[in-house]
Amino acid sequence: MNEEVNLAANAAAAAFRQYATSPGSKRAQFLREIADGIEQLGDTLIECVNRETALPAVRVANERARTCMQLRLFAGIAEQGAWTGERNDLADAGRNPPKPNVRSCLRPLGPAVIFAASNFPLAFSVAGGDTAAALAVGCPVIVKAHPAHPETSALIGKVIGEAAAKCGLPNGVFSLLTDGTHETGLAIVQHPLIKVGAFTGSQRGGLALWRAAQQRDEPIPFFAEMGSINPLFIFPETLARNAELIATGLHASMTLGVGQFCTQPGVIFLVEDDASRALLDRLAALVSATPAGDMLSASICESYASAIEERGKMQGVRILASGESASHNSGNAGRRAGAVLFVTDASTFISHSGLAQEVFGPSSLLVLCRSTADYVRCAESLQGQLTATIWAEDGMCDNSDLLWALEQKAGRIVFNGFPTGVEVGSAMMHGGPFPATTDSRFTSVGTRSIYRFVRPVAWQRPAA
Repeated sequence: MNEEVNLAANAAAAAFRQYATSPGSKRAQFLREIADGIEQLGDTLIECVNRETALPAVRVANERARTCMQLRLFAGIAEQGAWTGERNDLADAGRNPPKPNVRSCLRPLGPAVIFAASNFPLAFSVAGGDTAAALAVGCPVIVKAHPAHPETSALIGKVIGEAAAKCGLPNGVFSLLTDGTHETGLAIVQHPLIKVGAFTGSQRGGLALWRAAQQRDEPIPFFAEMGSINPLFIFPETLARNAELIATGLHASMTLGVGQFCTQPGVIFLVEDDASRALLDRLAALVSATPAGDMLSASICESYASAIEERGKMQGVRILASGESASHNSGNAGRRAGAVLFVTDASTFISHSGLAQEVFGPSSLLVLCRSTADYVRCAESLQGQLTATIWAEDGMCDNSDLLWALEQKAGRIVFNGFPTGVEVGSAMMHGGPFPATTDSRFTSVGTRSIYRFVRPVAWQRPAA
């Protein structure tokens, strides 16, 4: 067995009891120390992230702020202790048969493995939301660093280690695995001392790890978030009233971060009429004027280029517009990508399952429908999604067939907006039916994300 994996798993198991039974205030202090330490890295962290991922400094600064906010949010959750959901059924000795006293609450599952994401090197990485949620409820954490940003991971890992020492916590409360191989990922998931896992990334990677978790002698919960095409449905009346707002907002959402958001709107459904044709012209102009951007890595850029080429060859699909092509004069020539807008019809979309697959990058597919009745057929043909969006007049879709269909397909339904941007709060749902995630009951963003790392335990005593 991989020695690094074995050492980390044994250390986490040894630390579990002490950490799980520590006061919530102690875990809260730990999380706040991590947030303070990340902020104290200053420009060193921002420059490191930019160098490894090509993300601009403003974006990195915003992501750092979100990361620290999440850590402090979960510190409050740990401190308050309400997450345990304690319940108490009182005894009744006079009942026949006597009713026992039963008390229950949620308890941490045990050592957790977290797989860092490529597209959020801070907020979904070493000290991201998964780590914060697991640590808040008392699970020691082992993070598998993403190979695309090793220096960033090492910086944050050092901060967490120093925070643990400052708080007097055992060494095994946190470990960082820096080996980027798939074998190491599988080894840590399969280690018998690991009790739960979380992943954000590709469907191929997520399913491989999830299957490994289920094929153990003792299967474990493994929550994998694996992407989405985030369909968007625009009703004709609303388009006629909000044409420019929809066009500019859709373009911005499609190309935000060079399209490298799991909530990027990949498919847009329209009724073919004068208003939609005008929207197509406006979007085509915006996309054509879009400069090429630096993607997170050369391998991600290569996958994007391959997906675009494959889609362009599909019968019944045509390219409506393309942005600036990659420039080989750039210092990041191997990772530059341009925006591409495709168009097809509803029948082609339904008959070609490949059109419902995620293209990770700045590309979207416009689907022209004969009427809004096609929307329901298209929605029902979809697999599980993180989000679905409806642009409609207030009340138009209440109790509609479309809304019902989308509730069965998506974890979050957006009205008259765009899906990019996931608010961290108590009500947020960032998950969805398979294959968006491996378990539609849970979210990877917001305070409810802690429920991936806990299980209920009951204590029963006889009636006096």
